[in-house]
Amino acid sequence: MKYAFFGNTSKPLTPAPEYAALRDQRHLYDLLSEIWCEYTCAPRLRPEWSEANKTLGQCSVTAFLAQDIFGGEVYGIPLEDGSFHCYNAVDDVIFDLTSEQFGGKELTFDRKNPQSREEHFANTEKYERYLYLKKELKKKL
Repeated sequence: MKYAFFGNTSKPLTPAPEYAALRDQRHLYDLLSEIWCEYTCAPRLRPEWSEANKTLGQCSVTAFLAQDIFGGEVYGIPLEDGSFHCYNAVDDVIFDLTSEQFGGKELTFDRKNPQSREEHFANTEKYERYLYLKKELKKKL
């Protein structure tokens, strides 16, 4: 498979024991590509979501799930609308499984804006999308 997400050529990361069936972040991308859907997309972006742009609106739920699996931190890139686009950093590896939604736009992965799981998941709807993504991933594993 050809990968276009940011960090797709980074060194493979080792998953937590409960996710031992995962090989690395590319394998996670493969499985999430079969799960991402309109329901897992942020509600404000659902009208724009499509099979052709599966990663649209999936950043925070995906980044926090990737954090569960590989550890590290979740950071955000400030967007024009005042929100943040989330990505992962594990030691010297930075990756963004949902960067394709920006269509090749250059993003700055500077680790300046740490993102809080508690703050993101205070939004019940977002937390439910995260739980759904996690449940569906475990089924695939």
